[in-house]
Amino acid sequence: MRLLKLVPDDTNIKFLRWRVPFYVVSIILIAASWGLILTKGLNYGVDFAGGQEIEATFTKQTEAPVAALRDQVGKLGYGDPVIQRFGAPNEVSIRTKLPESAEGNPGAAEAISKQVIGAIRDNNPDVRIESVSTVSGKVSGEFRQTALYALGAAMLAISIYIWVRFEWQFGVGALFALFHDVSLTLGMFALLQLEFSLQIIAAILAIIGYSLNDTIVVYDRIREDLKKYRKMPLPELLDMSVNETLARTVMTSATLLVALIPLLVFGPESLFGLTAAIVLGIFVGTYSSIYMAAPILIWLGVSGSSFVPTESAVDRQERLARERSAKP
Repeated sequence: MRLLKLVPDDTNIKFLRWRVPFYVVSIILIAASWGLILTKGLNYGVDFAGGQEIEATFTKQTEAPVAALRDQVGKLGYGDPVIQRFGAPNEVSIRTKLPESAEGNPGAAEAISKQVIGAIRDNNPDVRIESVSTVSGKVSGEFRQTALYALGAAMLAISIYIWVRFEWQFGVGALFALFHDVSLTLGMFALLQLEFSLQIIAAILAIIGYSLNDTIVVYDRIREDLKKYRKMPLPELLDMSVNETLARTVMTSATLLVALIPLLVFGPESLFGLTAAIVLGIFVGTYSSIYMAAPILIWLGVSGSSFVPTESAVDRQERLARERSAKP
């Protein structure tokens, strides 16, 4: 019985032939992503934006009255509330800002939440309050700062690790690939206005880890081939290395997607953003390992001479012993 192979053994795709068009497209996508982030902004959850979030279910209605709720809560004077459906059509999340007088005052925050809940119940007796979350503006600012530090530290540590393990060109390539993956993920959240919370930071860190793992596998093979075929043209060698690791890359990505896509389609709404980020990260991480991390080595001037094997101490002793025995 022959085993099913997603990638045949004799695969020889000329990936590097299209390196310039794909790089142009990727740079445009990165610029568009940051343009969306700067213009539309990210839809911060309570973790990052601060304020209160009330999750409610309307038990006797097939659809939550979002417009009416916006008017009812907006009349309380705490700014325009952010009301979104999640899960079933009759389930909503209601987010309101806290006034400065309520910052650091649990009693005042609790009083405001009771006022908001009262306004909802006065007009909707069938409502069931599922949860109430409160985060002060100071704490949310600390969350944003810490999350930014975590992402920056992870990317810096990864680039230094690859720099030490390989050459500086590989470190630059890996860092650019990671920047590409993170930018496109943030761009998706800005475009679709999915809630951006601490869960999504965890997803982005997972994307960084996955993309790094994929990139290192490709880089390891490139380094081995550079040692073996030092006179081979670099684009041809990179194509060969990527094709040699393609079966492993496709199998790893397919296995992860088999587990994640059912969770994305049938999973709870609370995990949708997390799952969507990781699914996108698998695609862009695989793409960047092939079309970002590999082609940049050509422009950075990597050559086989950088990887000439050095003589170990044992090999040197054996060589000297052979030379001494060969002397008359």
